[in-house]
Amino acid sequence: MDEINGIDKTNVPKHLAIIMDGNGRWAKERGKLRVFGHEHGVKTVKIVVEQCAQLGIDFLTLYTFSTENWNRPKVEVQTLMRLLVSSLKKELKTFNKNNIRLNTIGNISALPSKAYKELIEVMGQTKQNTGMTLTLALSYGAREELQSAVKAISAKVKNNIISIENIDETIINNHLYTHNLPDVDLLIRTSGEHRISNFLLWQIAYAELYFIDVFWPDFREHHLVEAIKNYQNRERRFGKTSEQLT
Repeated sequence: MDEINGIDKTNVPKHLAIIMDGNGRWAKERGKLRVFGHEHGVKTVKIVVEQCAQLGIDFLTLYTFSTENWNRPKVEVQTLMRLLVSSLKKELKTFNKNNIRLNTIGNISALPSKAYKELIEVMGQTKQNTGMTLTLALSYGAREELQSAVKAISAKVKNNIISIENIDETIINNHLYTHNLPDVDLLIRTSGEHRISNFLLWQIAYAELYFIDVFWPDFREHHLVEAIKNYQNRERRFGKTSEQLT
């Protein structure tokens, strides 16, 4: 059995998604501004991305900035966008070194022009990489994604491109932001919160959920190992009985 850190590499989640929660509260506990937490959260992203690539995870999706996050204080939003640009510039070498392809989902047209430009450039410079696909969910909301899909499918029905009778899961999948990604196998949320917060609602229909009472800036390699070992000890039945799987 091929193992790393006690993890069976033949049974890691194909698609891991993470809700990186708790930056603000982590900073508050230390008497700092929320932006201090976001800055330290970026360091955790680097650690987790590299470890996932080493473990052989094919797809990693990070909830980076939600549609609801636009409602946060202007200074915080500006800081998050600045961190996005600086991080992408810094990590390009790391992406290419680890054969990571950068991808994004969400309404990225809403991003500030500088952040949008940097994102597109780094995606272009990593598109030939064949290892792990790192997807940043930016200006992303699952309900908005589903609304967009419904509108696109409805327009095709109206124009006789798709018949109502032929609408199935495949048709819906093909009209989501994640049309080039598989369904999520494991969803991790940090900070002790037990909710999904409008993230990949369609794609996590059969995902294993793992909640950990650790703020994102404190999330480290051993926490990821624990989460994946927990995943490997679960029986994924997809609606079937245990007997049907044996």
